Amino acid sequence: MRSQLRAALTALGALALLVGSLPLVLALPAPEALVWLALGVGVHPVVWAIAHGYVRRAERNERDFTGLVER
Repeated sequence: MRSQLRAALTALGALALLVGSLPLVLALPAPEALVWLALGVGVHPVVWAIAHGYVRRAERNERDFTGLVER
């Protein structure tokens, strides 16, 4: 359970850093098209990578737990 909590808190922390930095990025003087490009192309792959990493870690934790129970 601790490893699952650690994985969840790590993913949450990474997501909080990403979302927390968005106002700073949007406050920079830049053309509107560049801002939308940063949001559309820059943020979504990072969120997907965080989610993908979390799911892989959760599946690994589940496999490890199942292995311990079946012994």
